[in-house]
Amino acid sequence: MWLTRIMLPRLIIHGGAGKRPSVKRQREIEKALDEVLKGAYPILLEKGAVEAVVSAVSGLEDNPLFNAGTGSRLQSDGRARLTASLMDGRRQRFSAVVNIEKVKNPIKVAHLLQGERFTVLAGREATAFARAKGFRPYNPITKESLKEWQRRCEGTGTVGAVAIDSKGNIASATSTGGVGCETPGRVSDVASPCGTYANGLVGVSCSGRGEDIVNAALAVRVATRVTDGMGLQEAMELSLKELGDVGGKAGMIALDREGQALCLCNTEFMSYAVK
Repeated sequence: MWLTRIMLPRLIIHGGAGKRPSVKRQREIEKALDEVLKGAYPILLEKGAVEAVVSAVSGLEDNPLFNAGTGSRLQSDGRARLTASLMDGRRQRFSAVVNIEKVKNPIKVAHLLQGERFTVLAGREATAFARAKGFRPYNPITKESLKEWQRRCEGTGTVGAVAIDSKGNIASATSTGGVGCETPGRVSDVASPCGTYANGLVGVSCSGRGEDIVNAALAVRVATRVTDGMGLQEAMELSLKELGDVGGKAGMIALDREGQALCLCNTEFMSYAVK
């Protein structure tokens, strides 16, 4: 069992790992991350870690700067299929929607699944569940994401958040629109604890090449090392080194029960912010 401790709540969010954007876009990303933090941190204080990461990721999904929710990349058939996951570290409960369509905030559907018997739903069934629960149809495709698909551009990018509240509860959440132009129905790391994980000691949210993250079970690998007594930074550095040794590319944010919040990547760039 983990001891309950009183501590200063902390929230770390990310806007994805991948190629370095222009200076102008970096500034836009920084401003957007700042705004999301300002909106989500009061929720962390009032309602706790789970509600805070859902709020943060929802805010990132709503901003077309990021590859999640509105403005997500399109799969090779021109359709936006979205994936989001949430893990409550206190309850050790993971929930996710995989390749859900025409929903504004897939993370909110994943949050709702925390209270269901079956916590991971995919494809048409995930969309049907959302409709039955009152989520109205929404088109996440923007003019920019459609143009990118028409150019057959590829890239990486995911959004995520990890929080610890005043009771020491840790939660993590991640949302993605995929890499773009992938085979329809492709499942990314976000759909599993490989990309989103939390327990009573640490929370992790990953971004990058989904298949690489799955092959390395990256989030779980970091969490296992921390749980076994390794320091957070050492656990992240070693796990990224092992990923890089086999050609993997990824980044991650993580937060431990001491409130230490870190972002590490072996990609050109990863945007993040901490409060």
